[in-house]
Amino acid sequence: MDKRPKVLCIEDEHFIGDLYTRALNNAGYDVKVVADGEEALAEAETNLYDLVLLDIMLPSMSGIEILRRLRDPARPTLLKAKIIITTNLDQEEATREKIEQQADGYLIKAEITPRELVEYIKQLEL
Repeated sequence: MDKRPKVLCIEDEHFIGDLYTRALNNAGYDVKVVADGEEALAEAETNLYDLVLLDIMLPSMSGIEILRRLRDPARPTLLKAKIIITTNLDQEEATREKIEQQADGYLIKAEITPRELVEYIKQLEL
């Protein structure tokens, strides 16, 4: 039985999705990339993943809306996955703090290499 941690990468920039997929696959993770917000929310709600890498700017639904829905305390089942925000969008400090309260991490894509992303994820104890 394969016990590789499962990662849902919600990312609409194909180049970045490919970089993350390659780095995470090489480090022993199973990765699925979804580019559309609504499709990504449905996929995350399957609760099959150990980690969700969540971009903020997405087609059809923002990453912030996805995060809000996944972390809604009124949900019937709690999501088991940790959620890491990955963005290049510069947030106001108050907005970023609110996002960070709901997420398990917040990374600026331009400031982190795929290798550094893998090292960061390894520290999460999935």
